Amino acid sequence: MTNLRAIDIFVKALEGGSIASAARQLGISPAAASQNIARLERELGTRLLTRTTRSMALTEAGERYLARVAPVLDALARAQADVSLVHGVVQGRLRVACMAAFGRHVLAPLLPAFQARHPQLELELLVTDRDVDVLKEDVDVSIRYRDVLEPGMSVRPLAAMPRFLYASPAYLEKHGRPQVAEDLLQHACLLYRRERDGRFMRWPFVRDGRRVDPGLRVAAIGTDIDALVELAVAGGGIVWAGSFITQRHVQEGRLVPLVLQPARKGRKAAPGPLLLQDVTLDFFACFRDRQYVPAKVRSFVDYLLEVLPGHPALAQIMSSEAP
Repeated sequence: MTNLRAIDIFVKALEGGSIASAARQLGISPAAASQNIARLERELGTRLLTRTTRSMALTEAGERYLARVAPVLDALARAQADVSLVHGVVQGRLRVACMAAFGRHVLAPLLPAFQARHPQLELELLVTDRDVDVLKEDVDVSIRYRDVLEPGMSVRPLAAMPRFLYASPAYLEKHGRPQVAEDLLQHACLLYRRERDGRFMRWPFVRDGRRVDPGLRVAAIGTDIDALVELAVAGGGIVWAGSFITQRHVQEGRLVPLVLQPARKGRKAAPGPLLLQDVTLDFFACFRDRQYVPAKVRSFVDYLLEVLPGHPALAQIMSSEAP
């Protein structure tokens, strides 16, 4: 009988675009993966793949074989998951992709308790802000904020996290505290730019109900929000960041949340005053299969929905110094 391991390697190689990708997913060497596929081809008596040093493609026989065996492997995985649930055991490997800041500050500290509930579950955490191909990288669930949700995936809301402006006490002592949004135009601003597409995380300025982009005095641009927060802690300027990132710095007095007034008293000129909206970072769990969510994924997401509402890093942390 044909070796299921070899079939699994063959399917994963096609999903990931290379034999090396399949090998990484399964924790074996590329040479071993290639040998398994060669053995499968010998058993079937036909070539499934055409391979060069730079590319890999299915033969006609390979296309027919893949169409038959991929659903079988999927059914076997579902059957194994369902049987494990009968005995109350969630097992197997769970690969989670997660935005870097969320992974560092929120998710990682929550994982030991989840692992204690499911000791037979092997957890793998992919913490990155780059684009993740959930099929090629064999990701079970991806955690992303609204602006970078993967298209075509089923999503489930996890948490809405408040964002504020922050500056260090030393910076405010030297440059003064902004009172209204207009004041920010005279301050050193630290802007986050997404590495995945080069776009800036725009501060949510509005005037007369419309989104606007005033000319900020940019002191620094960064592709890592943690680095920008550290820059603010060192007195480098004002940063707009999630409270789950800044919580520790606020509690220990290194950062001060800035509360802006709607407008200066007596101002009646047109156009209306510049305002800064309250905007949250809305995080979602993303699944690649709309019809079937494996038990290990359901258990993980249910756990997050249980513990996140009471997570202290998601509270709106305001300093007693704020006006």
